Amino acid sequence: MPLNRRTFLGTSAAAGAGVAIAGGTAVPAEAHGRGHGRPPKRYSFTVMGTTDLHGNVFNWDYFTDKEFDDKAHNDVGLAKISTLVEQVRREKGRQNTLMIDAGDTIQGTQLSYYYAKVDPITAKRGPVHPMAQAMNAIGYDAAALGNHEFNYGIPVLRKFEEQCDFPLLGANALDAKTLRPAFAPYVIKKLRTPHGRDVKVAILGLTNPGIAIWDKANVGGKMVFPGLEEQAAKYVPRLRSMGADVVIVSAHSGSSGTSSYGDQIPYVENAAGLVAEQVPGIDAILVGHAHSEIPEYFVENKETGKKVVLSEPLKWGQRLTLFDFDLVWEKGRWVVERAGSQVLNSNTVAEDRKITKLLADEHKKVVAYVNQVIGTSASEMTSAEAAWKDEPIIDLINVIQAETVKAALAGGEYAALPVLSQAACFSRTARIPAGDVTIKDAAGLYTFENTLEARLLTGAQVKDYLEFSARYYVQTAAGAPVDTAKLTNADNTPDYNYDVVSGVTYDIDIAKPNGSRIVNLSFEGKAIDPAAQFVLAVNNYRASGGGNFPHVAGSKQLWANSEEIRTTMIAWVQAKGSVDGAEFASVDWRLTRDGVPVF
Repeated sequence: MPLNRRTFLGTSAAAGAGVAIAGGTAVPAEAHGRGHGRPPKRYSFTVMGTTDLHGNVFNWDYFTDKEFDDKAHNDVGLAKISTLVEQVRREKGRQNTLMIDAGDTIQGTQLSYYYAKVDPITAKRGPVHPMAQAMNAIGYDAAALGNHEFNYGIPVLRKFEEQCDFPLLGANALDAKTLRPAFAPYVIKKLRTPHGRDVKVAILGLTNPGIAIWDKANVGGKMVFPGLEEQAAKYVPRLRSMGADVVIVSAHSGSSGTSSYGDQIPYVENAAGLVAEQVPGIDAILVGHAHSEIPEYFVENKETGKKVVLSEPLKWGQRLTLFDFDLVWEKGRWVVERAGSQVLNSNTVAEDRKITKLLADEHKKVVAYVNQVIGTSASEMTSAEAAWKDEPIIDLINVIQAETVKAALAGGEYAALPVLSQAACFSRTARIPAGDVTIKDAAGLYTFENTLEARLLTGAQVKDYLEFSARYYVQTAAGAPVDTAKLTNADNTPDYNYDVVSGVTYDIDIAKPNGSRIVNLSFEGKAIDPAAQFVLAVNNYRASGGGNFPHVAGSKQLWANSEEIRTTMIAWVQAKGSVDGAEFASVDWRLTRDGVPVF
């Protein structure tokens, strides 16, 4: 995309008096002009932020077809956020506020899927994406790119960008050939003060380097994604030299300093804290990607000693971050005297009818779509216990994946090899009901837009893969009580990074330490041959290195499909007409302690 001054720079100017904001934490500043016989000039403003909206406009769960709810009674969606935003603008004065986002906007719900795949925004005279409509109506000033923005391919992202009234920022999303920015790196907004000189607020957008792995099929050879610290160090001084009084980073990157893709690329996935620590000149960072709630967190910059405030407003529109800045005029410029943050809970307000009315038709279309019946099921299957038991509902995924790969390899060089399949429990609330099965039932079982691949592994590599996966369980001594609420997610491993593999049988001894938990690993009733070759039906996220599982990313690719696994599942059920767990369900793995089954 050609870049010019208009692409990079945005301005907003409005008249109005500054509103003093209580709270916040003091940030060291120079002398404030005392002793000159008159009080120093001051100005306060607020930057609101969201992140990881993941296609949520309404407080609605399209997978259950009812109002969203969870154990904490959170609400979701931009309609709720819009109400909070308007309240803040009334309190602070609209001219004293900005609105930004930290990415992962156009993937995650059936609403966003529908307008990427079923009625795509890229079609000739296609619709305007609901997220663009809602965010335009709310009045966003900028949004950073998230990794999930690339899930549907660059054309969909470019069309979404075109439909937004605000820039999508990505200082570390570069054209692979020219190494020039593929998106605007930053935007500078102006806030008018009652003291004659505007406050220039620079917003620098940074996205996640993991895109190079997770969406390799869409970005390979087209874009590269260097580290956040590297690009922040390049742009922050430039923004300051351009007269920015305040520098805010919107980073689709968690704060923990960790990575899920190991050493496959030399960049940190969750680098927001490192950016604050290593790059001087930043006042605040809106954090995204990790789906965490951080109301206010301070990181001291190693070079300057200045404290940088970080905040992450959870996900899906459940929270709204408020960054409050108090500025003082000294030595001919505005200086940040105090900066603090907090989050507001969207469950405290009603949905904004302006937003729900705007997108009522789109919502109705998607509800009708997800309720289409595609087949029947002989019995109910749920994922409620799939995190610790081999359940038929996960077997269903593996059966479909294995059959699809076998059909794809039929008649070829690898047709005689046994096909194994991996699957994870993406949602503990997934359910295939007895009776009619709808699109939403299948979509609720497979909530990601992953595609299917076939990779070549040895028996020894399969064992390593399973050992890595088994780290998911908390080590529990034989005879000790087992509490399923505390058994899983060891070392914060998410459910989607715990894989089970069909086509082999094995026990996971949770009394043993990591690396020696897989016992009785067998194929067709015999101990697996470490040298034997197997085909693994695996999703593209895992095959590309997502989760940092061993061997698979470097293994030989035998086949790859561009169709989403979810779509393959829907077509499989439609073709079969009926699903009967008795035909495919089997207990291939179990948890044990010293050979004794846990359940």
